[in-house]
Amino acid sequence: MLKELVEERTASLEGDNASFIIDEVIKLLNSGDIRVAEKVNGSWIVNSWIKQALLIGFKCRRAEKQEFGGFDKFGILDFDYNNPRYRKVPGAIIRDGTYIGDDAIIMPSFINIGAYVGERSMIDIHAAIGSCAQIGKNCHISALACIGGVLEPPSAKPVIIEDNCFIGAHSSILEGVIVGENSVIASGVTISSSTKIIDRMTGNNYIREVPKNSVIVSGSYRSNDLNISCAIIVKTVDFNTRQKSSINEILRM
Repeated sequence: MLKELVEERTASLEGDNASFIIDEVIKLLNSGDIRVAEKVNGSWIVNSWIKQALLIGFKCRRAEKQEFGGFDKFGILDFDYNNPRYRKVPGAIIRDGTYIGDDAIIMPSFINIGAYVGERSMIDIHAAIGSCAQIGKNCHISALACIGGVLEPPSAKPVIIEDNCFIGAHSSILEGVIVGENSVIASGVTISSSTKIIDRMTGNNYIREVPKNSVIVSGSYRSNDLNISCAIIVKTVDFNTRQKSSINEILRM
């Protein structure tokens, strides 16, 4: 029913129900009952009606002064200090309309509206999680990493980091790229929709999707007398790599 109401209001942004619809979508995003993208039968699909609702909110709502400073139309996600499900370090900004999973650790960073962070994941200091980006369970998004976001067009797929992934410091995953589960992205790697991902073991090339269990580093290839930046799969994840990239259990205590 809510989906149909949102689709109706896309054509006409006026009416008493518009505010109610937006509030309900935000509430369901916060609880994790709905999410912008989800895996169905092995493939990621985009629930574009949710992004449509957020866009309606930006159109209809008035910006209000926020506790953290400045003006915003959606504000900051409420945090239950009496019964915390996850750890939020002072300085972290989580925009309303975001789901944070149980036992996650959110260091001083910025997480934008519509994002999803799975349980036991860590968003490290000064990382940026873009609007509607999807972070799986047991992931570590390292310091100063950038996970790109997208609101428009509503049908556009956001950046998706699947379960058990490590994204190294200063890395950027952008423009709807999917990082397959159990993958490790080294520090300083940039992967966008046009970045060629080369498997040095098989010679296979990939675009927009990192195969699961990949260990990725920065590289380049020669084309028409130019060196073009690319991402290289140097190996599949092994025990030693996983040990180096995992979050110490003491941080979970």
